[in-house]
Amino acid sequence: MLQNLPKKTGSNLIWWILIVLLISLLYGHLSNENNETEVIAFSDFLNQLDASNIESVVIRGNTIEGLNKNNQRFSTLFTGLYPELIEKIHAHNVKMQLAPTEGPIKSLFSTLLVWFPGLLFIGVWVYFMRNMQGGGAMGFGKSKARLIADNKKVTFADVAGIDEAKEELSELVEFLRNPMKYNEIGAKVPRGCLLIGDPGTGKTLLAKAIAGEAGVPFFTISGSDFVEMFVGVGASRVRDMFIQAKKQAPCILFIDEIDAVGRHRGAGRGNANDEREQTLNQILVEMDGFSDNEGVIVIAATNRADVLDNALLRPGRFDRRINVLMPDINGRKQILTVHTKNTPLHKNVDLEVIARGTPGFSGADLANLVNEAGLLAAKHNRKTVNMHALEVAKDKVMMGPERKSAIITDDDKKLTAYHEGGHALVCLYVEASDPIHKVTIIPRGHALGMVMRLPENDKKSVTLQKLRADIAVAMGGRAAEEIIFGKDFITTGASSDIEMATRIARNMVTVWGLSDKIGPVNVLNTNSYGYDNISNSMGDQIDSEIKKILE
Repeated sequence: MLQNLPKKTGSNLIWWILIVLLISLLYGHLSNENNETEVIAFSDFLNQLDASNIESVVIRGNTIEGLNKNNQRFSTLFTGLYPELIEKIHAHNVKMQLAPTEGPIKSLFSTLLVWFPGLLFIGVWVYFMRNMQGGGAMGFGKSKARLIADNKKVTFADVAGIDEAKEELSELVEFLRNPMKYNEIGAKVPRGCLLIGDPGTGKTLLAKAIAGEAGVPFFTISGSDFVEMFVGVGASRVRDMFIQAKKQAPCILFIDEIDAVGRHRGAGRGNANDEREQTLNQILVEMDGFSDNEGVIVIAATNRADVLDNALLRPGRFDRRINVLMPDINGRKQILTVHTKNTPLHKNVDLEVIARGTPGFSGADLANLVNEAGLLAAKHNRKTVNMHALEVAKDKVMMGPERKSAIITDDDKKLTAYHEGGHALVCLYVEASDPIHKVTIIPRGHALGMVMRLPENDKKSVTLQKLRADIAVAMGGRAAEEIIFGKDFITTGASSDIEMATRIARNMVTVWGLSDKIGPVNVLNTNSYGYDNISNSMGDQIDSEIKKILE
């Protein structure tokens, strides 16, 4: 059985078996000596024999072991110059037994038992020292990176909406396929690539696609897997990870969420022995130090590139930084096409309409949308996914499921209808507003109703006219309540609308410089006591401008 185990695992198993056996022997030896044997002088033995105080004896060579009348064990030594001893023992009616002397094996066993505690201590010490050198005690310092050798199922064809990122990474694939082409001209492939993007944009999928296209082994590990409570364990794992990767070179080493271990040094407790900083130092050395890691390409992913240490981002370590952005309308359509590849779609499905109605959706959000539509179709025993299922799934992902069990009075329904009607009317009459796609008074999430607009295309820059239109649409619901029911009967239903409008107005004044009175002044940092780094009078003017825009 041990032949089928890895060499390191078999060695550890043998050590553990030996330790268990030695502990068992020690326990047996100690349990057999619960009653201590008293060593007495031979003259005392003769005196007790004359006093008839001996119950039984065992003669083994020159040793006499026995039991007295008080059930106490004793032993003594004698010489062969006392031939009448046997007769004397017999004369006192003592039970007598003759036993052979101990052989060499039993004698050696007895010696081992005597030396057992010292040998056990030395064995355990050697075991832990060996493990500390090869990866930490009990394997704590072994790398937790998982080797995924079969990545051919994931290729660039499975990644859509980030064409620029794929083009940047195509050089890595070409190098892994044909490294001699680059070596002959003296070019070196980047040691590391840092994928920067919001959650769900496809950073991990892109890394897998690189390994799949190149047909090389793919190691994956999370940044949090390095960090432990013991100082030095993370650095040991980094060393072991690169050792394992070099054995499989050329290969891809993917570190997800590297910001867990790659944050600015000195930003925490300032302790030089900080475990995270020691781990980061080891990563820096392995990526561009005295170690030779040819053929190992490190790809890391993060959505917090601003917190990474500068030494990690310098050329020679992460040479290339690739921004994985949120997909635009064309990218969302491509992503939907990829995710519906194995989904039977009804002929009325128009993926472009779904793509237009999902601005700000990441690839993961779109995958979830398609899955929700498939679940809904299966729930109603349909064989295909139609447009209605996709629209319902989109609403569910954006706003939450329908609250069909909510008890709503007729007055609340009437109020919600007029409120949403106010939003819709402003959308129709404000030219810069996006066209209306859907109006509903069915409760979803925390909202009792909603007006959904469908942008004709993604806007990279937003005009002042569009911002004013968005504020007007947001305030249309409150205006409708006031017109229909009177100022004394307006409700709290416009709280989220007011919050959104206030956020837009505040950014117009403090970030985008769209206020004539304040001008191009940027005030990013605010706190509960007011604005930072500006005078009180300027803060009052900012508040006045925000209120003016909203009114």
